[in-house]
Amino acid sequence: MILKIAVPVPLRRLFDYLPPPACDFGRLRCGVRVEVPFGRRRKIGILMAVSEESDIDPGRLKAAWAILDDTPLLTAEDLRLLSWASQYYHHPIGEVVAAALTVLLRKGSAAELADERFLRLVADDLSVAEQACKRAPRQAALIELLRAHPNGVPHSLLKELDWDWRGAADGLIRKGLACWCECPAGQERDDSAFVPPPFQLNADQQHAIESVRGAMGAYAAFLLEGVTGSGKTEVYLQLTQEVLARGKQIMILLPEINLTPQLQARFRSRFSVPVAIFHSGLTETERCRAWLRMQQGEVGILLGTRSAVFTPMKSPGMIILDEEHDTSFKQQDGFRFSARDVAVMRARLLNIPVLLGSATPSLESLFNVSQGRYRHLRLARRAGGAVQPVFRLLDIRGHRLREGLSPALIAYISDTLSRGEQALLFVNRRGFAPTLICHDCGWVARCRRCDANLVVHAGDGRLRCHHCGFEQSLPGVCAGCSSEDLRPLGLGTERVEKALAELFPDARVARIDRDSTRRKGRLEAILNDIRDGRVDILVGTQMLAKGHHFPQVTLVGITDVDAGLYSTDFRSEERTAQLITQVAGRAGREDRMGTVVLQTRHPGHPLLQVLIRDGYSGFAKACSEERRAAHLPPFSYQALWRAEASDAEAPMRFLERVAGLARARSVADLAVLGPVPAPMARRAGRRRYQLLFQSSKRKVLHELIEALLPVISELAEARRVRWSIDVDPVDLY
Repeated sequence: MILKIAVPVPLRRLFDYLPPPACDFGRLRCGVRVEVPFGRRRKIGILMAVSEESDIDPGRLKAAWAILDDTPLLTAEDLRLLSWASQYYHHPIGEVVAAALTVLLRKGSAAELADERFLRLVADDLSVAEQACKRAPRQAALIELLRAHPNGVPHSLLKELDWDWRGAADGLIRKGLACWCECPAGQERDDSAFVPPPFQLNADQQHAIESVRGAMGAYAAFLLEGVTGSGKTEVYLQLTQEVLARGKQIMILLPEINLTPQLQARFRSRFSVPVAIFHSGLTETERCRAWLRMQQGEVGILLGTRSAVFTPMKSPGMIILDEEHDTSFKQQDGFRFSARDVAVMRARLLNIPVLLGSATPSLESLFNVSQGRYRHLRLARRAGGAVQPVFRLLDIRGHRLREGLSPALIAYISDTLSRGEQALLFVNRRGFAPTLICHDCGWVARCRRCDANLVVHAGDGRLRCHHCGFEQSLPGVCAGCSSEDLRPLGLGTERVEKALAELFPDARVARIDRDSTRRKGRLEAILNDIRDGRVDILVGTQMLAKGHHFPQVTLVGITDVDAGLYSTDFRSEERTAQLITQVAGRAGREDRMGTVVLQTRHPGHPLLQVLIRDGYSGFAKACSEERRAAHLPPFSYQALWRAEASDAEAPMRFLERVAGLARARSVADLAVLGPVPAPMARRAGRRRYQLLFQSSKRKVLHELIEALLPVISELAEARRVRWSIDVDPVDLY
């Protein structure tokens, strides 16, 4: 018997092994983990097939060391999906299969669900708890951790702390401030009761639910296009109830970690069943536990980000993918897969429905609707009687700005605050300023390892590169002429926050970006303050753009919409329109009229005019026609070859060889573009180049790549660079 095993190494093949000595052949089932020798190392692979044949002399084959599982971790459908993903994205099967497992399972940990205990606060008044622990710093630190996890902290997470939490926990329990429990708060009941919404569904919501409900039990793909605030989440909740009532499981995928706690709270308030969470912000133990609970059928609902798409489901019933247009669903390094496209293929293989939701659908999904691959569902109006906000274009040419804020925008903010309402300002850059410049000689602080400026972080007194992570303290004098006249140039969230505090000293300003929410639980605390009315002005990046419901926000200001209007990336206009629409959707979500103010130096730009006049749907139609005329996706298919090395010439030479091999085949309907330097030609000290393949036929593109890969892998130039292929790229970076 020959075991065909997917070993997590960057080689595009399965590896043949003999069964372990004294092996129970009944355990040799596809989908189990196998411990094997690989060179001088130990590897954990997945058994993909058992055969009687091998291309290698059986006498030269090594025996596997051990079969780690009694039953398969991955089903036949899971393995089919992973094999498809390996072929479609042209990525080594071993690394693709490894991506479907958690880190602990990849290391060989037992696939068992041990009983879990949770430590949680029981004090009603947290100020009393904090007062009681004033002289016990470790107890105070543990209280802070428990506050960030209102449902309780699992014992497995506490065990990973690098300080003595046990004594602190015993102290809190003795004081009656904390207790151990067997499951998270709010999940003591095990029934599947569903709390209905406190309002009546509108006709559009009802139609969407009935359409998907009628397709249960078979494959069907739906695109749910709903304007911001139209109640898409309620549709998800109702469909989840339908799936659970049928005894099945549902997977809901989100683009960002920061959206998970809010949706988790919505689901837990409506269902009494446990909800599993899976994203990179969890510990490895928490991720592994969520994976196993879904795989073994202990939970019916999984909320996760991109990497959760491969999580096994014992009784699959449906997949929902929210904000389907978001580029966060595309993995940008290593195994470069699209969670959206994988979710659709997975639903097809499992014969279950998949629902893609967005207020601003991608042009690819709208194209699939036009081709009859997806069914189009629309939520055309906001839920609860709320109306769409009014757009105002502010021409800031010739106006004196106060840290990027025009007098008109400042007046809008003042009027909003006078009515006791909240204002939100969108600034698409974190930090204080994107550039530090010398006013005397023009010197600019640049990253030593990237073709990028260092960003000023005034609060920390640091200069940081947002690409490679390099940082240094703010210099006192210019490196070029020793002048002390160094000035921050441009706007970041820190700078706008500081300006607002000076303009409105009595207003409470909150900033939401990756810097201000770095500490665990900090984002949830800020969001709670906003909803409870303890914040007057919000300043933030794209973290504020989607998925949030702020009932008291009536004004949204976008300080600079021009950045995305002129770009070398053909997708920039689509993303700018999506961003404007998503940010604008935070205004006027209940019974108050909302206003969206767009500051621009190009008020006549066609994108802005079409977007304001015809909405996102009108923009998408016009943009699609431009793409069709230019033969750009979704009316063609692309694959991007990337190469990088410390040697500036090596990537170029390698991609020139690849381009030459492709052109020599004279494939009809194929364009070979490049190679050219990447938009950021140097990053983290490495020189980067790109080569683009494009064809109007997907099959032509993939057949060529498949034919080239064996040849390319043997090239001498390939061994001098780090190279990759990105099928259906969403970014040229």
